[in-house]
Order: sequence, then structure tokens, then C-alpha cells
Amino acid sequence: MVGLSAREQQIIDMLQNGGEISVTTLSDQLGVSSVTIRSDLRALESKGIILRTRGAAMPAYHPLLLEKQASCREEKEAIAKAAASLVSDGEHIMITNGTTSALIGRYLLGKRDLHVVTNSSLLIPYARVNSNITLTMVGGEFRASAEATVGPAALSQLDAYHVAYTFTGTDGFTKEHGLTTHLTENAEIVRKMCNQATKRVLVADSSKYGKQGFVKIIPLQEIDVLITDSGLPQSAVEEIRAMDIEVVVVQ
Repeated sequence: MVGLSAREQQIIDMLQNGGEISVTTLSDQLGVSSVTIRSDLRALESKGIILRTRGAAMPAYHPLLLEKQASCREEKEAIAKAAASLVSDGEHIMITNGTTSALIGRYLLGKRDLHVVTNSSLLIPYARVNSNITLTMVGGEFRASAEATVGPAALSQLDAYHVAYTFTGTDGFTKEHGLTTHLTENAEIVRKMCNQATKRVLVADSSKYGKQGFVKIIPLQEIDVLITDSGLPQSAVEEIRAMDIEVVVVQ
């Protein structure tokens, strides 16, 4: 995760693999004092990444989400930064749940008078430190594995809004099957958010290309912009551009 020290990242990796771990174990395995470990844990807790218990620590997020956050970190950051650059002062946008799309919140700092509608609780820390963002969290049933709200209540509330952009991630995308996900409820939310936007922007690292999830969200041709990384084959870039989709490739 960007913004963490090397030792903090080691702690996260250990927690991801082993769940709750004691301060003594962390101290022994990392070769530093328990005082240093406790200081690291306080810092990680303040960032909302872990929960501290008496003499131990555990991840604040579902293991599946931590696994997704850990993959293609640099690519996701670059993609999110490019996505945020599309947003102008005063705009209304939607951001779906997802580890790449949530990072967009980090790069909205400096923009003014923004209104963000989302079902992702991962955006809350960014709104907390950015007074220029008005954040509307739609209600519904909370899914810890996605850090998101889903279900009829969320879908109903989204009908009330129309926005300039919807930024969405995906579990996989192909020309033939479009955007797909493993969760039916998530597909419904993303589909609705895309329907409420003038422009739809897919933020997906190249590892998602060619993968097909269980549930179809929307056809690929309904996306207006794809922001991805240089790992996407040039043949795929050209094929997607031929579908009248703008493709932004970050390095």
C-alpha cells in the first residue's frame, strides 16, 4: 500500500496471512523492539488499516479485500490519478466500490466543490480529510468483503441522482462478455450507477483483461473511457478503440 513504511507493509502482509498476531510475534519476526511495533501499530490504526487488541493486532478489512488491495498497487495508483484528472471543480460524480476506484478519492485533493455519490466505505477516509468533497453514501446491506453497501435500498437511492461521470472497476472485462463480477448484487449497483452518468469510465489494470466473472454487468461498448496500464496488449488497445472507446494508458 502506498504511503506505508517498509516495516508497516511487512506487518500488513503478516496480518493478511495470519489474522490476529501478537506484538511479541511481530517483534520477534521483524527483529525490532515491542515498543517500535506498538508505535507502528498505532500509526496503522490511525490510518484505519488495522484494529488493535490487547497485546495484538488484526486487519480492519476482510482478507479478500486486502488481497485485492495488495495486487498491482502501482498500476492502480497511476490509474486512479489519471481518472481523478478528468474531474473538474463543481462536478457531481459516482464512484463504485472497488480497490482501484476507491483510490480516486486520494487524488481529488485540490479540486473544489465536488459531490461524490458512492456505495464504497473505502472513500470515507478521503472525504474526512478533504473538506471540498461532499460525500453521499447510499444505504443498503453492508458487504465486508467489498467494503460496500448493496441491495434494494442502495438501488432505490441511486435513482435520485444524475452525474457527469461514473467511475467503475470490474473483476474482469472482455470484448465478448463486457464487464463482469463475481457478485450479483454488485453487478446491480454498478449497472445502476452507470445508467445515472453522462460518461462511464472503467478503471481497470491490465490483469483484469481477458478475465470473466460469474455475472455480466454491462457490455464493454457501453463504456466511454477505459483507463488502464501499459500491460494491456497493443492489439487489445486497438481493438477497444475500434469500439469507439477512449483508451488512456498510464505508465
